[in-house]
Amino acid sequence: MNNINMKTKFRKDINGLRAIAVIAVVIFHFNADWLPGGFAGVDVFFVISGFLMTSIIFRGLEQGNFSILKFYVSRANRIIPALAILCLVLIVFGWFYLTPLDYQLLGKHVSSSIGFISNIVYWSESGYFDASSNEKWLLHTWSLSVEWQFYIIFPAVLVVLSKFLFFKTIKALVLFGTVLGFIFCVFATYKWPDPAYYLLPTRAWEMMIGGVVYFYPITLRGKSKKLLELLGLSLIISSYVFISKENLWPGYLAIIPVLGAVLIILAHQNDSIVTGNPIFQKLGTWSYSIYLWHWPIVVSIYYFDLPFEFIYFGFILSILFGFLSYRFIERIVFINDFTENISYFRCKPISLFLIVCFLGAIVYFSQGFIFHYSKSVQVASLEALNSNKTTMNPLDKFDRPPFVLGDSDNIKFIVVGDSHAGAITSAVAESIDLSTEGVISFARASCPFIIDMDVYMKVLVKCSKSTSHTMITIDKYYPDIPVIWVGRFSARIFNFDRPIPLNVKAVEPVDKVIIIPKEADYFDYISSQFEKTICTINSTNPTYILSPIPEMQINVPKFISKQLMMNKNVIDVSSSLESHLRINEFVNQLYLNTAVKCGATILNVNSFLCDDSDCFGSVANRPIYIDQDHLSEFGNKLLVPLFKEINNM
Repeated sequence: MNNINMKTKFRKDINGLRAIAVIAVVIFHFNADWLPGGFAGVDVFFVISGFLMTSIIFRGLEQGNFSILKFYVSRANRIIPALAILCLVLIVFGWFYLTPLDYQLLGKHVSSSIGFISNIVYWSESGYFDASSNEKWLLHTWSLSVEWQFYIIFPAVLVVLSKFLFFKTIKALVLFGTVLGFIFCVFATYKWPDPAYYLLPTRAWEMMIGGVVYFYPITLRGKSKKLLELLGLSLIISSYVFISKENLWPGYLAIIPVLGAVLIILAHQNDSIVTGNPIFQKLGTWSYSIYLWHWPIVVSIYYFDLPFEFIYFGFILSILFGFLSYRFIERIVFINDFTENISYFRCKPISLFLIVCFLGAIVYFSQGFIFHYSKSVQVASLEALNSNKTTMNPLDKFDRPPFVLGDSDNIKFIVVGDSHAGAITSAVAESIDLSTEGVISFARASCPFIIDMDVYMKVLVKCSKSTSHTMITIDKYYPDIPVIWVGRFSARIFNFDRPIPLNVKAVEPVDKVIIIPKEADYFDYISSQFEKTICTINSTNPTYILSPIPEMQINVPKFISKQLMMNKNVIDVSSSLESHLRINEFVNQLYLNTAVKCGATILNVNSFLCDDSDCFGSVANRPIYIDQDHLSEFGNKLLVPLFKEINNM
């Protein structure tokens, strides 16, 4: 991702390859439709870094003058200053323009980025409750963290091995480790796609193969060099064009751009018209800084809802900021050779790292310096956190104990379903006397509470196991207790993304999330399994089906907070009732048919969350959702009268 200074002859071909990588990444981030596989440019960067780093380390080991401390400090001198300045600029920028929770999140990401653990942080944030990637100002630093972690481990391993083994043996071990790493990457990408994308163990082979190229060079001349370079370029460009974010990554497909980079480095075409042209040489020289600055510009366009045309302006700014960062920050020469080990702590970039890390931590732990916002902004923004904790993670153990509100010895209601069920549990609890009565919640995020039904969201989620266990538990321990079934069922059936557009039509999805048996009809299977579930529950427990919760087209707390901060004339958020009914036409009919057949009762939320034309997203500028579709603790109380009605049925 960053240039590694070498004392050997400058490799114009590698510098041009950096340009090919950064151009692809920038284009992809500004508009993925233009270059769907542009993210593979990061994999090209990894190969380059591995090659150059290995050359520095191994040359030093062979000459007997390699200092691991000097290597670490030289890396810090090279990487930290430009990254630290970017983080400082974002901290200042965020004070004025980011909502409290977004500013707090920025503080967390600043500390993790400058501390080179951001890949781990972003992995931990990935999944069901993950914020949009376009809201994370330093998301791109995950790759820097991967590289830095490799910088820490790889030279240390080589130094230790050099004490006991011949260099020839070490080279063979690196080659073997690269092959093994690739095999593990392929396996892990399908088994654990989120960690495989972000973490070092599945990315290390891409840098190690760069080392392999250094260990085993080939000598070519004339046309052979050109043909090898052309083949390498073809592989890289093909990956940019024909691979997309729909493909699991890195996985086996990553070998295409990686092998392309390997072939270009092996070709060693220093006078290439492609990699050696003046434009690519400049872009390659500025590539690290361009990479650093382009992503916050991308996020700005998304965050402030700027017109599409700003993409072109963003390209220009990315290159301009990249040039300025290179000219005035990257070219600063810091001392990297100290006389005593303790004196290495005088390294100025390390001091800069500590300062930025500390500032990021303060921003995070102060909730984004929340005191400097107006009261109305604080209320609107913090509604995003105003949720109860009665929803299990989809990957939790299927027999995990349920959540109980109130008296566990006198359960009055049982709530089952997905995260929408968890979001309304406290409203159910509000309808009873919690001092003597209780509510039990079996809500599990992303899992429709339906017999024998599993879902696929990057990985297979065995919802059926938890559903089966819950059904047995209810039948055995809670007979005759009313059960309230809740679910974001339309979104699951039709694989709707968030937010659901107003003009969407519920049609059979191309990519189906719900797993059904082979040869089974999709909608017939879903209908029969839902009916089977409700009839089974209702045979032992009175069953209530909550109608679909209306969904907004925007993140309500974030939208209102932004409007208030920009002193705009804020109006309450709403969404079309007609659209809500159209989106849920299939499930509403399914609910009605099932209720009639099984003797269940439908609880209609529309009378409490909508009027004759619109469904509410906020009341008096206070959001009733924590995002686009989950009711907050404030919003779900609008349904308390509905649940009180059950006692009178």
